[in-house]
Amino acid sequence: MKAFKLENEPKITTGFKAPEHYFDDFSEKILQQLKDKKEVKVIPIYKRKKVLSLLAAAVVVTALMIPIVNNYNNTSKDLDEDTLETYLSYQSNLNQYDLIKELDTKDIDKLNKNVALEQETLEDILATNPNLENLISE
Repeated sequence: MKAFKLENEPKITTGFKAPEHYFDDFSEKILQQLKDKKEVKVIPIYKRKKVLSLLAAAVVVTALMIPIVNNYNNTSKDLDEDTLETYLSYQSNLNQYDLIKELDTKDIDKLNKNVALEQETLEDILATNPNLENLISE
């Protein structure tokens, strides 16, 4: 391999050379080019028929979509209590023991909180049932 010496090899010249006196009148050339350009005619948005019609169509579509989106978001997949109770009452193969098996502790706590017995109700139950020991143990 040939020995490479940086000092002895010919140097590569740069590709760009500015002509002489190029930057002397550079600013004048640029200003002249800016003056020669024609001004672009600006058309306001409200005068463009296509833009106006597209804007109106977008407003109409948005207005029509609002009730659909509201209805979609408001309908939930949870069943209300009346529907669920009606469904369960008409099922012949379901009894109270099947329902009790499906309850967990959270459901039982909810049921206990919702039960409010009045004094009159308790007195009626105690008066009609002669087996007081069974009632007290429950």
